Amino acid sequence: MDDGVSSGLEELASLAGTWLGLSSAVPERHTAAVVADRFDRMTWRDTYEQSAALRELAEELHARLDHATDLLTDVFLAAYKTGPRLREPAEMEPSRLLSHQVVTSLVESPEFTELHRETAGDPYAAAMAVLAQAAALRGLLERTREARERAAQAQRGQQAAEDAASAVAEALRRAAEEAGQDGTVPAPAADAVRRAAEAAEAAEAAARRAAQDAAQALGAASPGVRAGARSAAAKAAEAVRQESALMRAWGVGPGELERMPFDRRARLAERLRTGRFARWAELIGRFRQMARGERVRKVENATGELVGVTLGNDLSRVIPSELAGLGLPELRAVFAVRYAAGELMLYDSQGEQSAGQGAIIACVDTSHSMYEAGPGGVTREAWAKGCALALLDQAREAGRDFVGILFSAPGRIQVFRFPAGGSAGTDRVLDFAESFLGGGTSYQTPLSAAGELLEEEFDDTSRGRGDIVMITDDDCGVTEEWMRGWNEAKRRLGFRVFGVVVGAPRVGEAGSVLEALCDNLRSVEDLTDVHAAADLFRVI
Repeated sequence: MDDGVSSGLEELASLAGTWLGLSSAVPERHTAAVVADRFDRMTWRDTYEQSAALRELAEELHARLDHATDLLTDVFLAAYKTGPRLREPAEMEPSRLLSHQVVTSLVESPEFTELHRETAGDPYAAAMAVLAQAAALRGLLERTREARERAAQAQRGQQAAEDAASAVAEALRRAAEEAGQDGTVPAPAADAVRRAAEAAEAAEAAARRAAQDAAQALGAASPGVRAGARSAAAKAAEAVRQESALMRAWGVGPGELERMPFDRRARLAERLRTGRFARWAELIGRFRQMARGERVRKVENATGELVGVTLGNDLSRVIPSELAGLGLPELRAVFAVRYAAGELMLYDSQGEQSAGQGAIIACVDTSHSMYEAGPGGVTREAWAKGCALALLDQAREAGRDFVGILFSAPGRIQVFRFPAGGSAGTDRVLDFAESFLGGGTSYQTPLSAAGELLEEEFDDTSRGRGDIVMITDDDCGVTEEWMRGWNEAKRRLGFRVFGVVVGAPRVGEAGSVLEALCDNLRSVEDLTDVHAAADLFRVI
């Protein structure tokens, strides 16, 4: 540098030209890896504000990563958007390249495809996916500390280079202001331009070195990031899938979930995961699925439990193989002859006629003995409650009221009413499932309450022919006077009584009190078998 020597303005402009171009054409750099519109960002902000867990996670991760919230935003949007699109690495701020690598590895993993099926378009499920990946994200940030530090240095180097380029432009502007009419720039101003250009060159070189170091560190971290992302996606998919199964098991449909506020859905999910009956969700789901299948397969106008095949001419009970004959012209005459002779093969059945129209009432024993577990560790209570919840579905499908009566010792009952016209309410259903009275067993108390409810329904709506299902594991006596009143009520109101003995076959033996009370009685010993009560759902 020649201090004190003036220079021409054109010479200085040529010297600073490279840095002038850099300062005026700095490419736009992004902090978000996932391309998102304002509606996507609004969805994220609303979800973030509603979820204390997301805010706590962001605060925790901030100690490891200054822009932790940006990373969580990308993970959320990748799960939420139907077709997430990622920016190119060159479009990102250097400090966000690790986050870009994490999100890219996540989206490209096979496990993400399974996760995305559950979360696309569902802000709550996408938030849950973020939270389910929390441990994996912590581990990734811990293992990639060097890469993060190198990326941060690259960010600082890039900013320093841009600042230095701006300084060159500012020095040249001042030189132009001080230049004479012949273009000569005073020595101090010219020296300032030269010093700014040298500083810019040094800053640019440092930025290149920092970027190269960051790229090497990111490359070294890449295998670990990919493995961590796959693990995170797998855990998130499993967590979201389990919660979806839990909701389905308890009868909470997708439509109801979409309408449910975020905090309400979060509280419900927490209750389902941690409640008394959480471990029996799979059993309850199988019960409800079985009952749904029995409704589909139900033979219209069949009388009671299907037990085989018989001969006759009731076309409503003709077996499918007989009907198949009508598809062949040469067999139609044979079909007609057999129909006239009453020799068609029909479904045979026995038991009760599917005639119930009044309320379905499930009387569920909750005495201490119902805690006892059978095969597979399933308790008698769990089987009974699963059956009762399937009966609730049965009633709602048929447009009938449902009443759940929990009972134990004399005088101890708890009544849960679910009118046909209103929503069952998941919280109310859970209250019914999770309540337990304890103590001994009394038949008279719950059956008297059930009879009064059916009489009340008959008086209010003239609907009779209700159905009572008594689920118990214990026997007890009833008085003769009560029995006379009970039989009179059955005759007057036309209701039926079905009995289910769980885990104690002796209770339903011939000559037992329960046999005398019930029109239809069955005993269940294998409590893992939900099909043991399948015939109930064909005749109720």
